[in-house]
Amino acid sequence: MLAQPLPVRQNALEHRLVGPSTMEHPLCVVIADDHPLVRRALAESLTRALGNPDIIEVGSLAEATAALDRGETDLLLLDLQMPGMNGLASLAGIRASYPAVPVLVVSATEDPLIMREVLEFGAAGFLPKSAPVGEIGAAVGAILAGGIWLPDAAGEAYLDEEDSELAARVAELTPQQRRVLMLLTEGKPNKQIAFELAVTEATVKAHLSQIFRKLGVRSRTQAVITARRLTHADPTAAAR
Repeated sequence: MLAQPLPVRQNALEHRLVGPSTMEHPLCVVIADDHPLVRRALAESLTRALGNPDIIEVGSLAEATAALDRGETDLLLLDLQMPGMNGLASLAGIRASYPAVPVLVVSATEDPLIMREVLEFGAAGFLPKSAPVGEIGAAVGAILAGGIWLPDAAGEAYLDEEDSELAARVAELTPQQRRVLMLLTEGKPNKQIAFELAVTEATVKAHLSQIFRKLGVRSRTQAVITARRLTHADPTAAAR
């Protein structure tokens, strides 16, 4: 199944189309990638495509969430392979925590299955880093209008039933449950998870019970195995 068009800030596209004197605020785009040259190239492409957007460049998940917490972001361009990211799990977490901000995944991979997979986990689109400037503008325009963008190469690719079912189950987890699950995959005991999330161990145990139920597993080990399927994302990462 394909993801449905995602909610965006109501006036995001209007801001892109009207003159500067009539804008409530400039269009705000966060570019999250740990390669400065990639960020700069994307920023230049966005400036040509959108006029004069407010562009925030960040190089880690922590910096991206800090920018998103400001509440002004109209679009997030996200690299799944940068400090703090856990692949698709982090993508799903961002979508749960910031549901009004559409995400365009920008990646070095051109694997059609991964292009489809990011949509299953909440992205509004996928753009290879090799895409020409014109395609970047078209992708951003489509997403700001509330649509979905995929390269033509993804047209014949479909996820298997197991991966689609996993995406649906992960979508049911709350942001806090996703945080607990990710800490669980790092091998941390309940006491440490409670400390890092500033909650009680009883709360962690309650979250784990819900996580097991929603993922259809019966133990911590099974939950970890399931979660680690989400941490793969870009098979070209090692070569970059």
